[in-house]
Amino acid sequence: MTAGARFAVRRGRPEARASSGPVANAWEGFGGWEALFLLAFAVTLVLVVVDGGTGPAAKTTAITLLGLCAVVYLLVGRRAIKDEEANSRVGLYYAGFVIVAFVPATVIAPAASFALFALCPQTFMVLRPRWAVATVLLLNVSPAVRFALQPGLEWEEIVAFAATSTLVIITSMVFGPWITRIIHQSAERGELIEELSASRAEVERLSRERGALAERERLAGEIHDTLAQGFTSIIMLIQAAEAQPDPSRHLALAMRTARESLDEARGLIATLTPAPLDGSTLDEALGRITARLGEELGIPVAFTIEGTSRPLPPGTEVVLIRAAQEGLANVRKHAAASSATVVLTYGDHEVVLRVRDDGTGFGEATPTTGYGLRAMRSRVEQAGGTLRVDGAAGRGTELSVRLPQEGDFS
Repeated sequence: MTAGARFAVRRGRPEARASSGPVANAWEGFGGWEALFLLAFAVTLVLVVVDGGTGPAAKTTAITLLGLCAVVYLLVGRRAIKDEEANSRVGLYYAGFVIVAFVPATVIAPAASFALFALCPQTFMVLRPRWAVATVLLLNVSPAVRFALQPGLEWEEIVAFAATSTLVIITSMVFGPWITRIIHQSAERGELIEELSASRAEVERLSRERGALAERERLAGEIHDTLAQGFTSIIMLIQAAEAQPDPSRHLALAMRTARESLDEARGLIATLTPAPLDGSTLDEALGRITARLGEELGIPVAFTIEGTSRPLPPGTEVVLIRAAQEGLANVRKHAAASSATVVLTYGDHEVVLRVRDDGTGFGEATPTTGYGLRAMRSRVEQAGGTLRVDGAAGRGTELSVRLPQEGDFS
């Protein structure tokens, strides 16, 4: 942050807040202030030189005092204005020297009072508001004292001088703090813009990271539900074929499973659309998946539909397909069942998929381990649905998925 913004911020708070980069606002250009100071001092020197009511010695003294003010400003005042701390020791030294040098100059040469146009803004830059107001009053008192000591003053002159002095003092006391508050607000808004930009950049970064993580999780789920299960089926079928005198049936099933897994891989690479739905309805896809498990295990596996069948949103169909695949994969790997059923129920406001078997079941604790069940629960919950696994030892298992459906399906 440059000098203009820094001194503006510190006037309203004891400490300035660091900024991560430059803030573009109208008050940061310190060169504009110095141009004003230079112009005010130059005009003051010209007025003192051409003042016919001041003697040569008084002019020389006043010009010397004003020159000292300019030199001290270059050596001390600029550093005080750029300082981060209001009422710093350097700022107090500079303000004190200005009072000591400027007040005698205005007493000796009244035209030196024009330098107030430079000195009054500087007091608000190096001091806190209350101290700056007190200093402005002190700087304006000396011309009034000199005027009051002049002999033979007319009433009209006194009134005019009093009105002018009052106007100058009030303007300085009102205009100085007002400008300071404007600069402070401008600098603060610049900082807020920086913080907002940094926050937006951070949100974008986190969103990209979150999106990449979600995509990795989704792809992991897709691979688990398709390729991994297909490879498992192929391995089990080949093992079964090795134990049979005539392995042709199991090998044929393994070949078909391999082709379907290849279709799944191509679909995953191309559009990530489940291959079982390619060119068929949800009911037909679930029927094929169910029939394939029956052929692999050599047990009756039935698929039934309850309610009026209807097209569902693609995302819902994907969730149901994956849930059926995972449920039937668990039947194949863990249940040791003699039969299984898959039931798809179309309700008015929800669709329910149930996968049941009459296998070994499980104990009191619901199974939660394994990537497949966790991924399926996450997939169902992301679709706004619920997943439930019920069962008992020796009495089979039922997996149910409920997905809400909005709209009129009549």
